[in-house]
Amino acid sequence: MADISDQAFELIVKKEEPTLVPPESETEKGLYYLSNLDQNIAVIVRTMYCFKSDSKGNEEAAEVIKKALSKILVHYYPFAGKLTISTEGKLIIDCTGDGAMFVEAEANCEMEKIGDTTKPDPKTLGNLVHDIPGAKNILEIPLLTVQVTKFTCGGFALGLCINHCTSDGISVMEFINSWGDTARGLQLKVVPFLDRNILKPRNPPKIEFSHDEFFQIEDISENYKLYEEEELLYSAFCFNPEKLEKLKKMAMEDGVLENCTTFKALSAFVWRARTKALRMRPDQKTKLLFAVDGRSKLEPPVPEGFFGNAILLTHAMCSAGELLENPLSFAVGLVDKAVKMVTSSYMRSVVDYFEVTRARPSLAATLLITAWSKLSFHTTDFGWGEPVFSGPVGLPEKEVSLFLPHGEDRKSIHVLLGLPASAMEIFEDLTRQI
Repeated sequence: MADISDQAFELIVKKEEPTLVPPESETEKGLYYLSNLDQNIAVIVRTMYCFKSDSKGNEEAAEVIKKALSKILVHYYPFAGKLTISTEGKLIIDCTGDGAMFVEAEANCEMEKIGDTTKPDPKTLGNLVHDIPGAKNILEIPLLTVQVTKFTCGGFALGLCINHCTSDGISVMEFINSWGDTARGLQLKVVPFLDRNILKPRNPPKIEFSHDEFFQIEDISENYKLYEEEELLYSAFCFNPEKLEKLKKMAMEDGVLENCTTFKALSAFVWRARTKALRMRPDQKTKLLFAVDGRSKLEPPVPEGFFGNAILLTHAMCSAGELLENPLSFAVGLVDKAVKMVTSSYMRSVVDYFEVTRARPSLAATLLITAWSKLSFHTTDFGWGEPVFSGPVGLPEKEVSLFLPHGEDRKSIHVLLGLPASAMEIFEDLTRQI
């Protein structure tokens, strides 16, 4: 797709009034429990899916998607409720059955005109999702908002705003793919498992690990000033199979590691490059957080079709000096240790830690990596074939970096991140050197 910066073009989207789409038939009412793994990620994740078929236009797109939404909400009824606060002071869903918010819209152009969709561009792509103007807090934002935008070329975009506390990436993809199957008149491949009590804290809680992912680091490098004084730039860096192979070789060249996965090598590289780009002081503590899927780690394992968050954050931490002065194998070793840390007892300990402390992971001097490389965004089909493009509209926090699969064979990885302008220049230079 063309680069939007080359054109004096403004995407104008005309929206109709939002409506609520309730479940097609009666669903359970009352309060729906959210686990301690759901509590800390009540952020809105915005994604979009662009569809275009040679054989059919977009005239019926909104109607087909809306009808299927009403059917699928019978199975995923918490999405038709609203977020509230429990008597314990935690987030909980009130299953009112009111429905998910739905908006129909029309764009002033062909789909190709929206520009380079491979990098987060909240300004342009933000028109394709529906935000709630004037919402004072997360409780005033629907758990699921759907916008269908028709383009003049016969293509359309499905823009979703989903509260992360409802579900992790794997759950969301099962929901969206089931919704697509429903639109095509197919049976559900996966029946959602809605009971989150399997992740309830123990009584009494038993904290068995130190959980430094919650550790508050002091910003002695005064990075906050960079973010205040400079423009925050977003960019996407493509690591093709050759580059990824090179990174793995670099990680193993000193003989310290016998093997190295793509994720570990890439995470270690991005952590080091970002630390250098932000010009952190050598004695500055820096932390890497990343999400690990706990479905197979938990004993007994999380049931198939589990609807909720079964991911948790693990961490690596050291000084910026240690990170940059040591070879890449040092950082990879820390990432490896963080992966191995996640066991069934570690997961239970995280759940219990939140029960006792109500702590939030601290993001000062921290990089938080979310890997979407194994999520099946590209297979969603509502009857117009698989998406021409699918991905995030923006990044939820300035400390977050997203790893997305790229290319037709999905063997390349796109690294999306935001940095102050001067730091972005250094980061770009470091990626060019590979």
